[in-house]
Amino acid sequence: MPKHTPLTDQVVTVCFAPGEDADWFSASEKVNDLLNVNGTPARRYHVRHRRFIGWITRFLDYYLVDTARRFGAITKAAGGRKGRLDLNSGAATAATQARLRWHAWNQYMNSTPNTRREARTWEDFQAIHRTDPAKLSLTEARRRFEQQPRIVAMLAYSGAHDFNPYELAIYQAGEHAYAGLHWRIAIVGDLLITAEGKLLKPASDTIADRMRFFNEAIKYLRSLKPSARLCAVTIS
Repeated sequence: MPKHTPLTDQVVTVCFAPGEDADWFSASEKVNDLLNVNGTPARRYHVRHRRFIGWITRFLDYYLVDTARRFGAITKAAGGRKGRLDLNSGAATAATQARLRWHAWNQYMNSTPNTRREARTWEDFQAIHRTDPAKLSLTEARRRFEQQPRIVAMLAYSGAHDFNPYELAIYQAGEHAYAGLHWRIAIVGDLLITAEGKLLKPASDTIADRMRFFNEAIKYLRSLKPSARLCAVTIS
């Protein structure tokens, strides 16, 4: 599979009801029940350490799921009690990285005349394909999308950042929108299963529908008490 493709692994954030087992195996069972796929734990959450006793808690994995350590200290986890997961830190880091990436992309796109003009997005070609698959196959839609000068330039870039051409719509929407998408991804992942067993997902692959989903999912996560349990699971 090419490095950049619209088909990638996804992260599902699973929320547990009070009293439920809250390990990654239980999370995978919930994912399998709703999506009929198997998953593995995704160590994507920063872990919060208490201000005055953090030197102790940084070595203790209570209320955490599948932790990663550096020099014995816990750095990240696949989940755990919401109060122990530093969601804000993860979001801030993702936003900073996204802003740096967007500025590099913007400078690169403005470096030559043939890449300054906005290109048609992948969503545009998908819409044409879905309207008349016989007229435009998915393979041909992808070929036409990727042959645009701006997309060729993104694929050819070999600098410090990684430009995903299938994110073109949000790149072209501007720095604030691009950073906003990525800090939301850092908190939510791609899908969310509520403690009540409801699957929240975007209505479509468009940026607008994804942003609506993220806003709904983040509103739900913010409504949970610090004692609530979460777990991130990667699916293919």
